Amino acid sequence: MRNSSVEQLIIQNLAREHAHLTSQQVYYELRRQLPAVNPSTVYRALERLVVAGRVSVSDLGTGAAVYELLADGLHHHLVCQKCGDIHTIDNELVGPFFDAVEQRNGFALATRHLVLFGTCAGCQDEHSTEAA
Repeated sequence: MRNSSVEQLIIQNLAREHAHLTSQQVYYELRRQLPAVNPSTVYRALERLVVAGRVSVSDLGTGAAVYELLADGLHHHLVCQKCGDIHTIDNELVGPFFDAVEQRNGFALATRHLVLFGTCAGCQDEHSTEAA
């Protein structure tokens, strides 16, 4: 089994799911298609895809790193700590912040992905209704 075929199947699965999947979830999905695949092969392929900028890896507060296809370009996340809903933020809003951090500090960022935790509008409305 070639690494490129594993990487291609990972990309297809992430594109189909449109979700944030753990390496274990990716492995279980691939194992259905390639019964001989092992977890370390999947993990190494995911890391290569991250380095190549085709997949992002994030900590969304779920206890495990999650992977997501970057087919639509780099974006960032807002995670509601009450309901767990995840919203995306376009990079055009956040990208200039990363550029400024690098320029002002002479620092080359290895990670250009932002995850912010808080409370979504729906949960804020629910809280204000309960308090009234």
